[in-house]
Amino acid sequence: MITLNQYITTALFTLPDSLVQFKSLIKQKDIELKLQFNPHQSVSGLLKEKSDFIDLILNCCWEYFLGVYAKQLSLCAVGGYGRRELFPQSDIDIIILLDSEDRAIYQESLSNFFSFLWDIGLKPGHSVRTVNECVNEAINDQTIMTSLMEFNLIAGNELLYEALKLRITPDKIWPSDQFFSAKMHEQQLRYTKFHDTAYNLEPNIKEGPGGIRDMQVIAWIFKRHYNSSTLKELIKYDFLPESDYAELISARDVLWRIRYALHLLTDRAENRLIFDYQRDLAKQFGFSADNQLYNQDVERFMQFYFKTVQGLERLNEMLLQLFNERFIIGEKVNKITPINEKFIAINGYLEAINDSIFEQHPLALLEVFLIIQLNPELLGIRATTIRLIRNNLHLIDDEFRANKTANRLFIEIFR
Repeated sequence: MITLNQYITTALFTLPDSLVQFKSLIKQKDIELKLQFNPHQSVSGLLKEKSDFIDLILNCCWEYFLGVYAKQLSLCAVGGYGRRELFPQSDIDIIILLDSEDRAIYQESLSNFFSFLWDIGLKPGHSVRTVNECVNEAINDQTIMTSLMEFNLIAGNELLYEALKLRITPDKIWPSDQFFSAKMHEQQLRYTKFHDTAYNLEPNIKEGPGGIRDMQVIAWIFKRHYNSSTLKELIKYDFLPESDYAELISARDVLWRIRYALHLLTDRAENRLIFDYQRDLAKQFGFSADNQLYNQDVERFMQFYFKTVQGLERLNEMLLQLFNERFIIGEKVNKITPINEKFIAINGYLEAINDSIFEQHPLALLEVFLIIQLNPELLGIRATTIRLIRNNLHLIDDEFRANKTANRLFIEIFR
């Protein structure tokens, strides 16, 4: 059986309607992927399948338009494309690596290449740079450094590609502690934009707190320090137990499925769960209600979404604190300051006195936050204690909520 991929060869350019042929192939592939989509199944395979298909399209166009220069320059994927995570309406981000600063001899070929990609509907985001230019740009901008961490060779000169990889390692630019600090600052600014909460009425599933970007921040920081190709190594380096890793991947997969459905529903790169789409998505994800008047279907879908981002936001917080303790604080001498009979501060971060403190004193689940409020010199909560809090949330039951001391502590936190 002949597949769509087998039609993608430079022979298409011999046809008088080659542009139409390419557009038709892309449209057919989009339809094929849309038919494969199931809101209740992982979309990771679909994301990779689209990325592989775009590889074939770009390879074919590169070979035709660059001709004799095709092996001299490098065509590389960056961003979501570089990660092999192309959603239905994702940008196709690429970078062309030049072998010299003299662009004149390639100008016409590259111009024709980019124009054709636009004409067939790919709308690429592109840059054209030498290796030195890439390195200089990356030194001055951590977002460019981030995109280069995920770049992959699609076609052309492998030596240029490897040369750039060697020039951007942490021992040369952006060591992991500096990269971590930059990413933390970037996340703080992003959270501020969304009022520091995931619970917006029309949340952004990519950029909002607890969204897809939180997952990517974890991956970028971890990869920068350990040069790891998979998040599963979080288990290997003792950042997460198997259960927390499974929760992390499950949350990512849920958000991926929702984003995939949102792109198909809107036919654009939409990442906001605005009111107009919530009912359609609720139906797709199996949340239906007999009485639409009370929006029960939408409410159940949004609860499903908020529970997912809440879990991811907590894991993001815990992992970033662990990264901070290992990458930034590192081997510094621990300065221990007693707080009370349940908590101490280690290097300015609050720590439970032992692993069973919340089981022995459930009200400490509130007390920990009151201590933070009353001691502004504290920098935060240590990752091990964040994990203990997560593991003991089940203790907040009806009896806990009815407890007068718990209510008093809760009110005190907000004073």
